[in-house]
Amino acid sequence: MKINYEDSDLKEIKAIAGSSKKILRHPVVTVNMQRFVAARAKWVGELRGLSQRCYSQFGLASQKDDDMIINPRMPHFDYSPPPYNGPSADEILSKRKEFLSPSMFYFYEKNPLHLVHGKMQYLFDSNGRRYLDAFGGIATVSCGHCHPDVVEAIVNQTKRLQHSTILYLNNAITDFAEALASKLPGDLKVVFFTNSGTEANELAIMMARLYTGCHDIISLRNAYHGNAAATMSTTGQSVWKFNVVQSGVHHAINPDPYRGVFGSDGEKYAKDVEDLIQFGTSGRVAAFMSEAIQGVGGIVELAPGYLPAAYSAVRKAGGLCIADEVQSGFARTGSHFWGFENQGVVPDIVTMAKGIGNGIPLGAVVTTPEIAEVLCHSNYFNTFGGNPVCTSAGLAVLRVIEKENLQENAHVVGSYLKERLMAIKNKHEIVGDVRGRGLLLGVELVTDRKLKTPAKAETLHIMDQMKDMGVLVGKGGFRGNVFRITPPLCFTKEDADFVADVMDCAMSKI
Repeated sequence: MKINYEDSDLKEIKAIAGSSKKILRHPVVTVNMQRFVAARAKWVGELRGLSQRCYSQFGLASQKDDDMIINPRMPHFDYSPPPYNGPSADEILSKRKEFLSPSMFYFYEKNPLHLVHGKMQYLFDSNGRRYLDAFGGIATVSCGHCHPDVVEAIVNQTKRLQHSTILYLNNAITDFAEALASKLPGDLKVVFFTNSGTEANELAIMMARLYTGCHDIISLRNAYHGNAAATMSTTGQSVWKFNVVQSGVHHAINPDPYRGVFGSDGEKYAKDVEDLIQFGTSGRVAAFMSEAIQGVGGIVELAPGYLPAAYSAVRKAGGLCIADEVQSGFARTGSHFWGFENQGVVPDIVTMAKGIGNGIPLGAVVTTPEIAEVLCHSNYFNTFGGNPVCTSAGLAVLRVIEKENLQENAHVVGSYLKERLMAIKNKHEIVGDVRGRGLLLGVELVTDRKLKTPAKAETLHIMDQMKDMGVLVGKGGFRGNVFRITPPLCFTKEDADFVADVMDCAMSKI
């Protein structure tokens, strides 16, 4: 991270350093390094002598007393949002409690965040305060908030034709389907559009059952695939399941390198898939369904070698392999466009949503022509699937990812951020694990590294502290102790530094 000061700032810091044993909060953290490198070197020595490090790369201050910690300063962003004149947060919260389902929870319960504007990797609240969005609307904002190319595509299509149906011809759906199919390997080229990831997974499960003539599905413990009938069955966490009929699903041992019984040995975990087939089914199954990196489950990257072995076992039993790419797709992992590619497999069906539309409600199922034929045995129809506005947005997203080289950026910036997070792990005992790839990263917090005791309360506290310093991260994992870092793919190294510095600083205050 670059730490620089202007002349007036240097004088003020010098005065503080020379006249007080405490370093009070100071708004100055970043300006031009090249102009003031010599002056910086002089005063850094004084500052280091007065306090411990707060930043992991370069520290200004770090002590248990919050009044002695200088918070990191957010990177410069040359944009000001328009003034907000709408309802207050209290008014919105009151209506929310009266008219929305009580099941709809929200972050920062003591002081809910009232967001009214977004621009690329930043969000703004009703007071105009800027936040660095390291959550991306749950791994949904791929190009950046209100990306001009995506907005233009949406507006232009809305002006021409907002909705018809796929019963009529329109080029928006076919152009996007062609572009999307070109991103997938093998014979995966038939596209069905839906409105969400849950709906996409529901359709994929139904197609697998129809195609194979079998009912049994194998998914993973700790998985999350949606909250409808079949997808709730495949979801492997009690916190996301209700006491309704859920049949025909077998949950295999999760190949979790951090908490799993076999560490990073993917093939040993895959043996459980074989056992489930042999002892829990007729020996024939409809499908195996998994994410390559579990999102809601806490950014758990499946142990190396797991998917090839699991796919082999399932296909021997006549089943199809379904890749849930709702969170790990669309270049987010950096090294590849799709998460499953990181394990060198080619699925039979791929489901996707979230990043597909940069926030537009859109999902898709892509499969082979042969498997797609099963839906011709009766009528399958989706009123909004393939809506011209949504598919125009989807095509714009693909073009932006290519034009702005966002996959490479996710790889470079994500790898850099992961290194910074690993440095924080080496510094703070509360960090038990850092995992993921690209800009799909997780940081698991524990109170005891040996026992891996979840630090749930501490996670909430640090998350609040980070919000107060201007960084928004997600929270996940079955135990509620994992930071989910899934920002827009336009994130920069300066943004990565700020996230890491703020996390480091917040942990230093515990």
